[in-house]
Amino acid sequence: MGKPKNARGQGTPATVALSRAGVDFVLHPYEHDAGAQAYGEEAADALGVSYDRIFKTLVAEVDGGLAVAVVPVAGRLDLKALAAALGGKRAAMADAAKVERVTGYVVGGISPLGQRRPLPTVVDSSALSFETVYFSAGRRGLQIETAPAALVRLTQAVAAPIGRSG
Repeated sequence: MGKPKNARGQGTPATVALSRAGVDFVLHPYEHDAGAQAYGEEAADALGVSYDRIFKTLVAEVDGGLAVAVVPVAGRLDLKALAAALGGKRAAMADAAKVERVTGYVVGGISPLGQRRPLPTVVDSSALSFETVYFSAGRRGLQIETAPAALVRLTQAVAAPIGRSG
Protein backbone atom coordinates (compact mmCIF):
# COMPACT_ATOMS: atom_id res chain seq x y z
CA MET A 1 0.00 0.00 0.00
CA GLY A 2 2.92 2.32 0.54
CA LYS A 3 3.45 5.26 2.82
CA PRO A 4 0.55 7.27 4.20
CA LYS A 5 -0.40 10.15 1.97
CA ASN A 6 -1.28 13.08 4.16
CA ALA A 7 -1.66 16.03 1.83
CA ARG A 8 -1.74 19.41 3.52
CA GLY A 9 -5.20 20.33 4.73
CA GLN A 10 -6.45 16.73 4.65
CA GLY A 11 -5.57 15.73 8.19
CA THR A 12 -8.61 14.60 10.15
CA PRO A 13 -9.06 12.89 13.51
CA ALA A 14 -9.32 9.62 11.54
CA THR A 15 -6.00 10.08 9.75
CA VAL A 16 -4.36 11.19 13.01
CA ALA A 17 -5.59 7.98 14.69
CA LEU A 18 -4.14 5.84 11.89
CA SER A 19 -0.82 7.71 11.91
CA ARG A 20 -0.48 7.47 15.69
CA ALA A 21 -1.13 3.72 15.51
CA GLY A 22 1.52 3.32 12.80
CA VAL A 23 -1.00 1.89 10.35
CA ASP A 24 -0.36 2.09 6.61
CA PHE A 25 -3.14 3.87 4.75
CA VAL A 26 -3.73 5.79 1.57
CA LEU A 27 -5.93 8.87 1.26
CA HIS A 28 -8.16 9.12 -1.78
CA PRO A 29 -9.55 12.62 -2.30
CA TYR A 30 -12.30 13.21 -4.84
CA GLU A 31 -14.49 16.12 -5.87
CA HIS A 32 -17.61 16.01 -3.68
CA ASP A 33 -20.86 17.11 -5.33
CA ALA A 34 -22.78 19.21 -2.79
CA GLY A 35 -26.05 17.89 -4.27
CA ALA A 36 -25.13 14.25 -3.71
CA GLN A 37 -27.29 12.31 -1.24
CA ALA A 38 -25.73 8.85 -1.54
CA TYR A 39 -22.26 9.72 -0.26
CA GLY A 40 -20.78 6.22 -0.37
CA GLU A 41 -21.96 5.55 -3.91
CA GLU A 42 -20.62 8.96 -4.94
CA ALA A 43 -17.20 8.03 -3.52
CA ALA A 44 -17.21 4.63 -5.24
CA ASP A 45 -18.13 6.16 -8.59
CA ALA A 46 -15.58 8.97 -8.27
CA LEU A 47 -12.77 6.60 -7.30
CA GLY A 48 -13.71 3.74 -9.62
CA VAL A 49 -14.02 1.28 -6.72
CA SER A 50 -16.69 -1.41 -6.47
CA TYR A 51 -19.56 -0.71 -4.08
CA ASP A 52 -18.75 -3.76 -1.98
CA ARG A 53 -15.26 -2.41 -1.09
CA ILE A 54 -16.40 1.03 0.07
CA PHE A 55 -17.95 1.04 3.52
CA LYS A 56 -20.33 3.57 5.02
CA THR A 57 -20.35 4.46 8.69
CA LEU A 58 -23.79 4.52 10.26
CA VAL A 59 -24.75 5.24 13.85
CA ALA A 60 -27.69 3.53 15.51
CA GLU A 61 -29.21 3.42 18.96
CA VAL A 62 -28.96 -0.07 20.41
CA ASP A 63 -30.97 -0.53 23.60
CA GLY A 64 -30.68 3.21 24.30
CA GLY A 65 -26.94 3.60 23.65
CA LEU A 66 -25.19 4.67 20.46
CA ALA A 67 -23.24 2.19 18.34
CA VAL A 68 -21.38 2.36 15.04
CA ALA A 69 -22.10 0.07 12.10
CA VAL A 70 -19.67 -0.15 9.18
CA VAL A 71 -21.35 -1.73 6.15
CA PRO A 72 -20.75 -1.85 2.39
CA VAL A 73 -22.37 0.98 0.44
CA ALA A 74 -23.71 -1.75 -1.86
CA GLY A 75 -26.22 -2.82 0.77
CA ARG A 76 -28.17 -1.81 3.83
CA LEU A 77 -27.72 -2.18 7.55
CA ASP A 78 -29.65 -5.02 9.17
CA LEU A 79 -30.63 -3.40 12.47
CA LYS A 80 -31.63 -6.70 14.10
CA ALA A 81 -28.25 -8.20 13.23
CA LEU A 82 -26.48 -5.12 14.62
CA ALA A 83 -28.35 -5.38 17.91
CA ALA A 84 -27.60 -9.10 18.12
CA ALA A 85 -23.88 -8.56 17.39
CA LEU A 86 -23.72 -6.21 20.38
CA GLY A 87 -25.81 -8.43 22.65
CA GLY A 88 -28.76 -6.07 22.44
CA LYS A 89 -32.43 -6.48 21.66
CA ARG A 90 -33.46 -3.44 19.62
CA ALA A 91 -31.74 -1.05 17.26
CA ALA A 92 -32.92 2.01 15.36
CA MET A 93 -31.09 4.61 13.33
CA ALA A 94 -29.91 7.50 15.49
CA ASP A 95 -30.93 11.12 14.95
CA ALA A 96 -28.52 12.86 12.54
CA ALA A 97 -28.01 15.94 14.74
CA LYS A 98 -27.19 13.74 17.74
CA VAL A 99 -24.80 11.65 15.64
CA GLU A 100 -22.93 14.75 14.46
CA ARG A 101 -22.70 16.11 18.01
CA VAL A 102 -21.44 12.82 19.49
CA THR A 103 -19.02 11.81 16.71
CA GLY A 104 -17.69 15.26 15.79
CA TYR A 105 -18.27 14.52 12.11
CA VAL A 106 -20.94 15.64 9.64
CA VAL A 107 -23.32 13.16 8.02
CA GLY A 108 -21.73 11.97 4.78
CA GLY A 109 -18.28 12.33 6.32
CA ILE A 110 -18.54 10.20 9.45
CA SER A 111 -15.50 8.03 9.96
CA PRO A 112 -15.45 5.01 12.25
CA LEU A 113 -12.05 6.31 13.48
CA GLY A 114 -11.26 9.42 15.48
CA GLN A 115 -14.71 10.02 16.89
CA ARG A 116 -15.05 12.32 19.92
CA ARG A 117 -15.64 9.30 22.13
CA PRO A 118 -15.30 5.63 21.27
CA LEU A 119 -18.60 3.89 20.58
CA PRO A 120 -19.23 0.14 20.35
CA THR A 121 -18.51 -0.74 16.72
CA VAL A 122 -19.50 -3.58 14.42
CA VAL A 123 -17.81 -4.01 11.03
CA ASP A 124 -19.64 -6.13 8.47
CA SER A 125 -17.71 -9.37 8.17
CA SER A 126 -17.56 -9.02 4.36
CA ALA A 127 -14.80 -6.43 4.91
CA LEU A 128 -12.45 -9.19 6.02
CA SER A 129 -12.53 -10.78 2.56
CA PHE A 130 -10.62 -7.83 1.04
CA GLU A 131 -6.95 -6.95 1.29
CA THR A 132 -7.96 -3.31 1.72
CA VAL A 133 -11.24 -1.44 2.19
CA TYR A 134 -12.27 2.18 1.84
CA PHE A 135 -14.21 4.31 4.33
CA SER A 136 -14.65 7.98 5.13
CA ALA A 137 -11.60 9.84 6.33
CA GLY A 138 -13.80 12.22 8.28
CA ARG A 139 -15.02 14.64 5.66
CA ARG A 140 -16.99 14.47 2.45
CA GLY A 141 -14.71 14.02 -0.54
CA LEU A 142 -11.99 12.04 1.23
CA GLN A 143 -11.72 8.27 1.67
CA ILE A 144 -9.17 6.17 3.56
CA GLU A 145 -7.92 2.88 2.15
CA THR A 146 -6.43 0.47 4.66
CA ALA A 147 -6.46 -3.16 5.75
CA PRO A 148 -9.79 -4.18 7.28
CA ALA A 149 -7.96 -5.84 10.21
CA ALA A 150 -6.52 -2.42 11.12
CA LEU A 151 -9.99 -0.89 11.12
CA VAL A 152 -11.33 -3.67 13.35
CA ARG A 153 -8.37 -3.42 15.72
CA LEU A 154 -8.37 0.37 16.08
CA THR A 155 -12.13 0.59 16.66
CA GLN A 156 -12.10 -2.53 18.87
CA ALA A 157 -14.92 -3.72 16.64
CA VAL A 158 -16.82 -6.94 16.44
CA ALA A 159 -16.94 -8.40 12.91
CA ALA A 160 -20.39 -9.78 12.12
CA PRO A 161 -22.75 -10.14 9.14
CA ILE A 162 -24.73 -6.92 9.65
CA GLY A 163 -25.14 -5.86 6.02
CA ARG A 164 -27.81 -7.08 3.66
CA SER A 165 -28.22 -6.71 -0.08
CA GLY A 166 -29.69 -3.47 -1.43
